[in-house]
Amino acid sequence: MYAISLGDDGAELRPLDPRHAEEFLAHLDRGREFIGQHIPFGAKATDIDTARELLQSYADKRAADTGSLHGLWLDGKLVGGVLFRIFDAVNGTCEVGCWLEPVATGRGLITRAVRVLIDWAVDERGIHRVEWLASSANEPSINVARRLGMSRDGVLRQRYPYRGVRQDTEVWSVLAPEWREARARTER
Repeated sequence: MYAISLGDDGAELRPLDPRHAEEFLAHLDRGREFIGQHIPFGAKATDIDTARELLQSYADKRAADTGSLHGLWLDGKLVGGVLFRIFDAVNGTCEVGCWLEPVATGRGLITRAVRVLIDWAVDERGIHRVEWLASSANEPSINVARRLGMSRDGVLRQRYPYRGVRQDTEVWSVLAPEWREARARTER
């Protein structure tokens, strides 16, 4: 379908589909504790069938135009991904997110991949508002929002319980005109 190079380091953004269930499960198993520090992504994917179910749920979202998963491969190995957790083309809004195993951190993979998603959402789909939600305790995720030029809209205090503690969620966003303006400044 597509494989988008994210730079000279062998990183690629590709579709993450149900056919990748075995590779996806192995990736989750390698990074499960790290990934699960702040988000429950993949927590229920504990065998091939449940991994396939998670991937299928996002394949269904893609078919319905309401979300999608995109894997990050580094030197041919799945190490994380980015997603449209919510995609609402009618109202011009979406929420992007990510997950990554420890071996792939600190390389800027998430920032580079999310830029591709936002470019596509804004330029191809007419999305006006892109949101990024992160636990207030998840500094790496908040730093991605900052690097993407997003604005902090606010904090949803004690929004949900996770691992026995009610979590604060920061809401970050960028609007299409802001995104285009920032991109134009960097292209000069």
